Amino acid sequence: MVTTQDVRQVTMSLPRTTEHLIRDRIKFRVGRIVYVSLSRDETLMGFAFPKEERAALVASDPDRFLMPIPSDERYNWVRVRLATLGTVELAEIVTDAWRMVVPKRVAAAHCGN
Repeated sequence: MVTTQDVRQVTMSLPRTTEHLIRDRIKFRVGRIVYVSLSRDETLMGFAFPKEERAALVASDPDRFLMPIPSDERYNWVRVRLATLGTVELAEIVTDAWRMVVPKRVAAAHCGN
């Protein structure tokens, strides 16, 4: 099971990321765009994910992935239960979410593409 500290370690290793505490929730942003957010009890992690693909992701493993709360459905967003993730999968999910919000050249420079 991954922890908040594991999430922080991955997110803060990515260029342009800043951490913020907003309404008792830890959020990680690039500029003004949030790409990872933890629930108040830190058991769920919301992350940037293409809207058109999220229903398929949730359907593929509904015990792990959840649709966003109704107020977030308009965004490219989905949620995952942290207890179901390993550190490698966490890094992949967070990095993919980060790539959605940074300029392509920043992602390419960081990921070596």
